[in-house]
Amino acid sequence: MRSRIRSSERIGWLALALAIAGVASAEEPARWLERMNHALTTLNYDGTFAHWEGGKVEMLRIIHRVADGTVSERLVSLDGSGREFIRTGASLTCYLPDKHVVLVERTPAKVSLLSGFPAIDEQTARFYDIKEVAHMRFNRRGTHVITVMPRDQYRYGYRLWIDDSTAMPLKTQLCDANGNVIEQVVFANLKVRSHIPDSAFRASISTTGFQWLRNDSPPLKDPVTAGGTVWNAAQLPPGFHMTVRAAQTMPGSPGPVDHLVFSDGLASVSVFVETHVEATSGQAVVESARVGSSYAFSTVVDGHKVTAVGEVPPETVRFIADSVKAEKASDFAPPPADLPPLPGGPFAHSPRPH
Repeated sequence: MRSRIRSSERIGWLALALAIAGVASAEEPARWLERMNHALTTLNYDGTFAHWEGGKVEMLRIIHRVADGTVSERLVSLDGSGREFIRTGASLTCYLPDKHVVLVERTPAKVSLLSGFPAIDEQTARFYDIKEVAHMRFNRRGTHVITVMPRDQYRYGYRLWIDDSTAMPLKTQLCDANGNVIEQVVFANLKVRSHIPDSAFRASISTTGFQWLRNDSPPLKDPVTAGGTVWNAAQLPPGFHMTVRAAQTMPGSPGPVDHLVFSDGLASVSVFVETHVEATSGQAVVESARVGSSYAFSTVVDGHKVTAVGEVPPETVRFIADSVKAEKASDFAPPPADLPPLPGGPFAHSPRPH
């Protein structure tokens, strides 16, 4: 009898140990994602990487520094267009030599040009499977290979090779629901430095004869139309909710443009509503297009052009754009107006030649 009790006790303790190990193994990939985000936003680093998308490859250099609480970054195209993007705090300057234009705009101070990976929480994890699938050598470094794969057709997934020692992502892949690679970033070299001088954040090109465009006015919070209405999505894909409602000026638009952002905590879709568009209510699709690794879809609602764009499958941007309607402002609590950059990670401004 005693041996049976001891055996059952051993089985019970073994089951408990396996259960605890299972919880730990499920939490560990999320911890590596947190460490990666922390590294991307707090370390000083300088690296070159290859960006592959749509059968095209471009080499770029990223320099990142945090000094006295201010983030400075410089992203440079090493071939092709020769474009440069320099960020200091909330100010982003885009040098576009192929267009002879310099664009200055605001960007959230916490958003990196080498885009960080949103934190995975309990809500987000409902729509993604998060696993560590391997521990392997990559580019002569030990890495944890983490996958974040969607549970439905409304979002993309990721594969990430995270460096053991620095927690920096040495390789990242954006994947569709079938695991096919849409976009890939691979570091050829990456160095973490204790000090990076100010000179590293100066543009290397002459801007003589360039046109300077500024779009650095702050967003207008809680936009409400003259009729006391706001724009909102009547229906959203599972897990998505509004995170931003604001209005901002945009080049080429005669007036403020309403800007809505819908997110599941990982993927996000920006919606722009132009308030002065000559269009007939009920008009069909204006356009549908792929923009890098993002999709854009436009339609017309009550005489307003509604454009949704995001690094998500095409059916997601169409779903959201078709659901946007003007509704009573009193029915909604205003979300924050800290606007993120356009979808597309570090390539939102497309350093590739057009």
